[in-house]
Amino acid sequence: MHDVYGTEGSRAVVLVEGVSDQFALEALAERHGRDLHSEGISVVPIGGAQAIGHFLNLFGPRGSDVRLAGLCDAAEEGEFQRGLERAGLGSDLTRVDMEQLGFYVCIADLEDELIRALGTPAVEQVVDAQGDLGSFRTLQKQPAWQGRPHEEQLRRFMGSGGRRKIRYARLLVDALDLATQVPRPLDLVLTSV
Repeated sequence: MHDVYGTEGSRAVVLVEGVSDQFALEALAERHGRDLHSEGISVVPIGGAQAIGHFLNLFGPRGSDVRLAGLCDAAEEGEFQRGLERAGLGSDLTRVDMEQLGFYVCIADLEDELIRALGTPAVEQVVDAQGDLGSFRTLQKQPAWQGRPHEEQLRRFMGSGGRRKIRYARLLVDALDLATQVPRPLDLVLTSV
């Protein structure tokens, strides 16, 4: 297997766009009492949707041929769809077809899924607990963000400032009620492996 990606001995690989997606899925698995490593499952950030073809070639039927799954943002659905088709995993794939292959699409993106699942008051509590509420309020006062929906402001806040997106992925997953708030794409991608 391709040890450079930490997948040696893996029976399944979950391909995700970035490190924040990886951290969110690993945190969710832990909260469900799963140890992905001992199960032989690797979550691999591919560095953006444009790299999906490369990773499907490495791990798919033409490569090491392990069980595959994936998670992408809505804006990158076409990139994943084309990559799956080029890798020989179907043709004229719809979202339903992609899901049957274990590939799920976040509505907007990971942060949007988590913010909608938790609700803005709960997300603000997480932001406050991290000492970042003042920074978030500053963003809200910026002319470009005044009057925008609260969810959009929170998404922008999560996506700005270095590694904030990565840090908050785990924190927001940790705040979820596992019985009622787990976003569908995150739940299903883990269920598929």
